[in-house]
Order: sequence, then C-alpha cells, then structure tokens
Amino acid sequence: MLKEKLDNIMKELDTWQFPAPVEDMPHGDMPGDKVLISDALIPHAQKLFRVLIRKMAEQGDNKYVISIFGGSGSGKSVTTSLLTYYLNQAGIKAYAMSGDNYPRRIPEYNDAERVSIFRSEGLKGLLKENAYSTDAQAVLNELWKKETDSDPKEAEAYPWLKIYQAYGREGLKGYLGEDKEQDYNQVNWVLDAFKKGADKIWMKRMGRTEDARWYDEIDFSDTDVLLLEWTHSGSEKVTGVDISVCLRSTPEETKAYRLFRARDGKADSAFVTMVLEIEQEKLDRRMENADVVMSKEGEVLKQ
Repeated sequence: MLKEKLDNIMKELDTWQFPAPVEDMPHGDMPGDKVLISDALIPHAQKLFRVLIRKMAEQGDNKYVISIFGGSGSGKSVTTSLLTYYLNQAGIKAYAMSGDNYPRRIPEYNDAERVSIFRSEGLKGLLKENAYSTDAQAVLNELWKKETDSDPKEAEAYPWLKIYQAYGREGLKGYLGEDKEQDYNQVNWVLDAFKKGADKIWMKRMGRTEDARWYDEIDFSDTDVLLLEWTHSGSEKVTGVDISVCLRSTPEETKAYRLFRARDGKADSAFVTMVLEIEQEKLDRRMENADVVMSKEGEVLKQ
C-alpha cells in the first residue's frame, strides 16, 4: 500500500540517503529528449522530494498526479527526472510524462501558426482603428520579409505599428497555452485513466516532423505516482492534479536557455521575446495557485 510506503519513508525522511544519479535513470517520454543532470539542481530536487513526500503522506492512500511546470530553463526536465528516480529508489513506482507530446501541431507548424495569428490580428486591429492604408501595407510587406514587424523599435518610425503590434499581441494571448494550441483533453484523458487505476494506457508520442506521431502502450499497473512535466501543466485546464509544483524563472533566463540549446534559431528575435513575455505572464498567474513554488536558487517560496 502506498500509505504504508510513505509512512516508512517519513520515519527517516530527514536523514534519507539519496542515491547518486545514474546514466539510465528515467526521464520524460518526449521522443529524442535528452536530460543532462546538472549538479546544481540535485540539492533542489532533494529538497522538493522531501516536500512532496510530506504532502503525499498528509493526503492519504491513492494514486498521485504531480505537475511540474515553469518556463524553459527553469529545470523542469532535470528536476522531474531526479524526482522520478528518487521515488522509484524509495519503493514508490513513478512515471515521468512529458506534456510536450500534446500540442496540436509539430513545432514548425505551431511557430508558423503563432506568426499567422499575430499578423492577422494586427491587420484587423489597424482596420478597426482606421489606421490601415496601402502605404501601411507596403511597409508591413517589407517588415514581414525582415521578420521585424513585432519589434517595438520599428514603431518609432511608424507610429501606427503600435496598434498593429498591440492587437497582434492580444491575438497571441488567446492562442499561447490555450486549447487552440495544446490538446488538454487528451492530457486529461491520460490523467483520468491513471487515477482510475488503468493497468495500461496508450501514451502519445510526437516528434518534430508531421509523420512522427504514434502511441506507446505503457504499463501503469503498479505505478503510484505520475509526474507531468510541462510548461502548461499549471493551467486550470489540466484536471486531476494532486500537487502542483512551479519552478520559477524569468523570460531572460528562458531566452538564455533557448539560445544555449540552439532550440530555435530565432530565440533572440523580437517575436520570440514577445512570446516568452506572454507565456511568463500566464506562468506568473498560475504560480499563484501552485501548491509548491521553488526559486531558481532552490529556495522553497511556498509549500
């Protein structure tokens, strides 16, 4: 019984000996994703482990869903891998689920959709505010070629561009991290099946090309804890979460991380900066409802 396992760990939690990370330790199930364990994050994960054990011990005997959310570079993947490893080593069977398998579009198409929404809503804004003209369109055509239409600096020469950018930004707010972009229903289906005790669940896999979509049947018959690692797992649209953990970071840290990983060749562009700012606004709101909040330095700000 899980309750008995938790009670036994609680007896020696403060002095529990954490096993050293190993090469084949579990990590998120995103295809091709590699996790490099940072020594700096190990004590953070150990601190979180103790917090989570105490919380689960307080809540009773059931299957647990723990969400780990935050911006890119906040340490979600590494922390989730370490937590999954520690739980398994402590006799609590855990599985790490990556929410990055559940967008509606592959990265390339999703990036294009974001740009399309920004530009479409920007143009509508110009029409609404009676600021559209053939001259403005000619300027936009040139800015689109340079991919600088979202850059606030361009508005210094074309004041009407502020209207375009403001409406485009609002359009993006209605897309980023929302149902149009992320398949929350399928995520919730998995969480619901797990909580109801399904022995096996078909888990989605998604690569970076349109034909890289499939499902793997995973055995959950003896799994006690499912950890959902995802930027959006703190959303109110995700149901069935027992404990939510926010790893706090800033847009600047996120951008630096994306540049470091070369995840996006345009990671330092004005458009990506705007996307990160919008995502951070949503993360900050979701952080208020998190059960546990940890800073980048490893300080537990809320528990």
